[in-house]
Amino acid sequence: MKKLWSYVAVPATALAVFTGSIAWVLLVRAFYYVQIGPLGVCAASGLTAEQVRAAYGDVMDYCLGLRPDFAAGVLPFSAEGASHFADVRMLFLLNLAVLAGTLLLLLGLKLACRRRHTALPRLNGRTPGFWAACVLGGLSLTVGALAATDFDRAFTMFHRIFFPGKENWLFDPATDPVIVLLPEAFFRNCAIAIGVTLLGLCLWLVLTGRKQKKKAL
Repeated sequence: MKKLWSYVAVPATALAVFTGSIAWVLLVRAFYYVQIGPLGVCAASGLTAEQVRAAYGDVMDYCLGLRPDFAAGVLPFSAEGASHFADVRMLFLLNLAVLAGTLLLLLGLKLACRRRHTALPRLNGRTPGFWAACVLGGLSLTVGALAATDFDRAFTMFHRIFFPGKENWLFDPATDPVIVLLPEAFFRNCAIAIGVTLLGLCLWLVLTGRKQKKKAL
């Protein structure tokens, strides 16, 4: 029975690392703010840096469930544009819910092991985190390599997978100028930040998962 929890910990750890790598990019708004100048957002939009930050803040507040209605600062938007951000909102909240759930599960396993002065059984001499990192890291490297060869195609495929049958993500700047605040280069930087974080966590899990620690998960 104890070994069963080790197998449960493998996908739980992988999901925690994956969703956690995404979550900080969503939650740390300074990640966007520092790119406003380098990406030329003010020049492209005709807004001041303060207006850009306010618009981005409104969008993220909505997508993170912090406000009930969609807004984009001083910028107008269409019903189709707002509909797309409603879809994005569901994905963002799902990501945070999965992160919270997996962290609670892993914390519960950790506390249970500590109470019994034991550890989850190793799988072939390695911790569950080691195997989670190997699978997740391998998949991420494969996807990252494919995306690096043609980011435009990867960007399109991402939207077709997560927004099947919809085209409201194809914004017209004339009706939804908020898209000017979110250039493709920003999404590329998000993907890079997520990938670096994910691979860094996977490397740490691999290195620590090889050591014979009694209380390692």
